[in-house]
Amino acid sequence: MLPRLWRALPLTLSVLLAGCASLAPPHERPPLPVPAAYPDAGAAVGTAPAAEICWRDYFIDSGLRALVDEALGNNRDLRGALLRVEEARAAYGIQRAERFPAVSMGLDAARARVPADLSVSGKRVIGSQLQLGVGFNSWEADFWGRVRSLETAALESYLATDAVYAATTLSLIAQVTNAYLGLSELDERLALTRRTVASRAESLRIFRRRVALGATSKLELMQVEVLWQQATTLLAQLEQARAVQANSLALLTGMDVGQLRTPDHFDESATFRTLAPGLPSGLLTSRPDIVAAEHSLKAASANIGAARAAFFPRIALTGSSGTASAELDGLFRNGSAAWTFAPSVSLPIFDGGRREAALDLARVRREQAVVRYQQVIQAAFRDVADALAARHWLGEQVHMLSASLAVQTERARLAKLRYDSGAARYLEVLDAERELLAVEQQVVQTRRALLSAHVALYSALGGGTPGVCRRGTNDTQARP
Repeated sequence: MLPRLWRALPLTLSVLLAGCASLAPPHERPPLPVPAAYPDAGAAVGTAPAAEICWRDYFIDSGLRALVDEALGNNRDLRGALLRVEEARAAYGIQRAERFPAVSMGLDAARARVPADLSVSGKRVIGSQLQLGVGFNSWEADFWGRVRSLETAALESYLATDAVYAATTLSLIAQVTNAYLGLSELDERLALTRRTVASRAESLRIFRRRVALGATSKLELMQVEVLWQQATTLLAQLEQARAVQANSLALLTGMDVGQLRTPDHFDESATFRTLAPGLPSGLLTSRPDIVAAEHSLKAASANIGAARAAFFPRIALTGSSGTASAELDGLFRNGSAAWTFAPSVSLPIFDGGRREAALDLARVRREQAVVRYQQVIQAAFRDVADALAARHWLGEQVHMLSASLAVQTERARLAKLRYDSGAARYLEVLDAERELLAVEQQVVQTRRALLSAHVALYSALGGGTPGVCRRGTNDTQARP
């Protein structure tokens, strides 16, 4: 009889596991709290969605790709995010194990002496008892889905943490790119300023010679010296800014970038691929922080199911099968089989409203998760809209500033000719040179801001997540 019962136990457990019913509310995505399309999104024909473009394919510059590779391998914030994923996965594994009985084997041995006045026979008795068995202790038969709901909540929390890791990766890529672009901007501005300082130093030498010969006034010499001092002051400011920017990039990448050489000039078409913004609904599956918020919402719904199941009886099963004997050599003899099976049912009658409060708490937390989910969507919509606006209007500014630079260059040339011919005072040259340097610096700054707008759009659209890059042929940063 016992072997038959023991053989039927796995089938019984399978039936119990399959019969679990979750009391969690079904998941439904809340309505989008944003318009159906982006304002002034424009069109980009023939381009893939950002989420399908790995960062290796989006960033064309090889030096930038090398820096991002270093950051993905060395950045401590990203390493911490990966460890949190591993932590959540382990927690899910622990919760998942609750669905199955913990089967163990035990050997118990006892030897006792009973005094004569306590013995039924009136004689002292010395006896032994040995028992060897395999069984499980207090395993919950999950009829109402409480354990399964907790497992679902742990799984969704793990998936949310994994999505946060993807968001951290995307954020790191954007930070490294912007830091690299900022370094390139400062290098270009430094090159312009050094040329200006050299030119004005030569002009200062010439005017000092002229003053010594009495060919010009000391006032004009002072004006030339003011121009030179302004340029050298700007040079020192830019050198300081470059050192700070290099330190920031070194922190992100974990490598020394003090001697890093950047391109002399960045062009957006040679740096990034063109992106199509798509529709806001596409962000729900492509942007990692939205994916993480949705998984958190699902986890909150699963916790409602666990709270509801607490109102139903909890059934626990304990059982074991083995052999018992008074002597060690009798454990495996015929007739020594022993088994126990002890189900228990418990249902709290009065708990001071604890279960009702727990259910209310789970419901409130789910509503909070809905609000957070919608807030993340609204923030994502704004990020994309802002990036689109920046990409458009910064492009217009670069075009206008380039035209202004051409005008200022010509103005400075004509002012110098007028001064050399005696038709104008040097103050006119002073103004033209000062405004030319300012426009040159502004053109470089605005062009870099335009490139950063492309990076912001790529990040806002959820592009280049780790999963997309792992599917590519060029990715070497595959994560466990």
